[in-house]
Amino acid sequence: MIKELVLKTALPSPELSEFVGSFWMLINNSDNEKDIATLPDGRVDVLFTFSETEPLNAMLMDLDRQSSQTLFAVKTTIFAVSFKLLAVEYILETSVADQQNIPLFLPDNFWNITIDDLNDFDHFVKKISQKMLSILKDKKVEDKKRKLFEYIYASDGSMTVKELSEKSFWSSREINRYFSKYIGISLKEYCNILRFKASLPQIKEGKFFPELNFADQAHFIKTVKKHSGLTPKELNKNENDRFVQFLDLPKK
Repeated sequence: MIKELVLKTALPSPELSEFVGSFWMLINNSDNEKDIATLPDGRVDVLFTFSETEPLNAMLMDLDRQSSQTLFAVKTTIFAVSFKLLAVEYILETSVADQQNIPLFLPDNFWNITIDDLNDFDHFVKKISQKMLSILKDKKVEDKKRKLFEYIYASDGSMTVKELSEKSFWSSREINRYFSKYIGISLKEYCNILRFKASLPQIKEGKFFPELNFADQAHFIKTVKKHSGLTPKELNKNENDRFVQFLDLPKK
């Protein structure tokens, strides 16, 4: 029996792990539109999508701040790369600061991905990984940026701006200038998104008390509601299975 909604994820190779969070595909095999919602995860996505009625399109999606809801069209396939923030500068070579949650359509044949590449997820991951490695081949990431993001992701955003600045040897003013230029939000706001994302597995398990560096229970609930529109208990119910991240929460 063919599943109506198929979600599959894959982790990047070690060489790409500081730039890529995951690869994923989402397919609607049914003859009905699916009401789905996504939650902020601290990543910037490039989507490759097509359907029986629409040709292949490539789109750059900027950083989600709140939950978004959409109708997933009939017989539609999406293959995607979820990027960590260093990739915005070093792989995508752009900025999403002014994108305002509007998809940016990328050139036809972007990164030489064709509709045939979306027939096999493993093939897609391999091909697009090779492309990204070729882009990175002659680039050197500044040590302060590498250190900053290592600490941000290792702590799931639970370290303070002061701690991150001291450990990366990069002033908080310069860090926030960098975030403003490439992402459009402050470091503190980005860390709050990561803490929210890191709380999803515990919320899915029915644990409604903060396990990361939240000031108190009220702060935890406020953060969850800000980014999902729901309290932790409401989010746990995941009515109609609409939050796709709850279908298959990938490992870090």
